[in-house]
Amino acid sequence: MKVLFMRRRSLIFFAFAALIAAALSVILSATGAYAVFTGGTVRRLPVYSVETREKKIAITFDCAWGTEHTDALLQVLEREKVRATFFMVQFWAEKYPEYVKKIGEAGHEIGTHSATHPHMSALSAEKMRAELESSCSAIEKIAGRRPELFRPPFGDYNDRLIQTAEEAGLYTIQWDVDSLDWKDLSAQEIAMRVIGRVQKGSIILCHNNGAHTAEALPVILDTLKNSGYTFVPVGELIYRENYTMDVNGRQHPAL
Repeated sequence: MKVLFMRRRSLIFFAFAALIAAALSVILSATGAYAVFTGGTVRRLPVYSVETREKKIAITFDCAWGTEHTDALLQVLEREKVRATFFMVQFWAEKYPEYVKKIGEAGHEIGTHSATHPHMSALSAEKMRAELESSCSAIEKIAGRRPELFRPPFGDYNDRLIQTAEEAGLYTIQWDVDSLDWKDLSAQEIAMRVIGRVQKGSIILCHNNGAHTAEALPVILDTLKNSGYTFVPVGELIYRENYTMDVNGRQHPAL
């Protein structure tokens, strides 16, 4: 009798587990590839990095304030034959349209960094959509192509923002290597931070107008290229379909 009872309990347990797994599968498929299950909840994540066998990485520059150091930065990228991704705030793009065109004509990828650089997780879905639509339209008008990538200001996001961006046809992009160039670190400090943290599939965060970013860039690019890394724009690094996301926001190709 006891053996029969234990078997029955086991059958009930496995049936319940199968039911939970099936329900979770439905939830994840409904919420998209950005959804991960962790801590008993389903949450959406931006792309922080990409799992890849190739030594491919992406370097990105957020554009929100000024252009004083941007020409020097672009000259280094051209000399090193590296294409990068620039995330532009609408008010920056409209203030410096000549730089938007210069960046695009140099072959670099352009994404949106919002319209007004707010903490977007504090916004309603309607205001989020307005930020994304306004900034994408403004950039498209200047650059002649509509952004496909979005980086939240301050790296601030929530589930609603990820879903809203996805509905707008945008991939939300973070980073796994922070140069901290906005903290006025020296060129050597910036370079060492980046070089020491890069791995296959990394996305590097820099800023177009960091005081010492352009100075650090040759060391970063030369050292990593000599280590076998290839720089590609974010849009050529990420998976756009048939992928999963781990709890760290790292994309993995679906098996």
